[in-house]
Amino acid sequence: MTPADVEPAAEAILRTDWGDRRRYLEFVTAHPQARPFAADVDGAIVGTGIVSLNGPVAWIGTVWVDPAFRRHGIGLALTRATIETAEDAGCRTLVLVSTDEGRPMYERLGFEVQTWYRILEAPGLHQEARDSRIRPFRPRDLDSMAALDTAATGEDRAHLLTAFATPATTRVLERADGTLGGFVVRAPWGGGATIAPRVEDAVAILDGRRIAAGPDRRVRAGLLTENAAGLEHLVAAGWTEAWRAPRLIRGDPLRWRPESIWGQFNHALG
Repeated sequence: MTPADVEPAAEAILRTDWGDRRRYLEFVTAHPQARPFAADVDGAIVGTGIVSLNGPVAWIGTVWVDPAFRRHGIGLALTRATIETAEDAGCRTLVLVSTDEGRPMYERLGFEVQTWYRILEAPGLHQEARDSRIRPFRPRDLDSMAALDTAATGEDRAHLLTAFATPATTRVLERADGTLGGFVVRAPWGGGATIAPRVEDAVAILDGRRIAAGPDRRVRAGLLTENAAGLEHLVAAGWTEAWRAPRLIRGDPLRWRPESIWGQFNHALG
């Protein structure tokens, strides 16, 4: 996929009710650690597939095929292209979030269910008081953020943190001893990667998002089933489940801490 493909691909995806992916496609066609693919039939974009290279781990996502061209092997070919690209780049673990329709194909390619994402939502809060430990991002935070992120995900996503983190898009929680307890980084298309090893720090970050949103908007969080304590706390605080989806894996097992993950850039980047 090239930058010239972004507009027709985004329009085609939008027509099939997959949402507005324009800003995400603009990002992946320009970002050096992303490899986007497009399927073209007579000059028309009829399929997409994208892989993000996060050190030893690759994320596969946005495997979409126009309904009129499904069941012709296009989705399989796009997925194989992303797999081959990831493996050629040295990635030993491949991860994706599957739709119900796509899961049988991924399982035939050697993926298996690793865990499940639970997407919860809650209304914004009408209050002025904010946790004094939460502050805007500073460039010197990047190394600490990357260390927290790698411990949580098992990936090297420093390239994404560097691309997205600014004082306007990012909040960190600074503990009394000066160390970082967690962060949230908003992507240009709206997703927010949220990492915090402690439940109380994660809740403070999420409450800060709810205060910023205000009572007329809703806020989402994405937890994995391993984060039983976090799920229990949020449900008790009035969060409700919006949807859930399986996270599939192929290759080497991850050394990660899924209980530290509270939100995603999107389900094609993690």
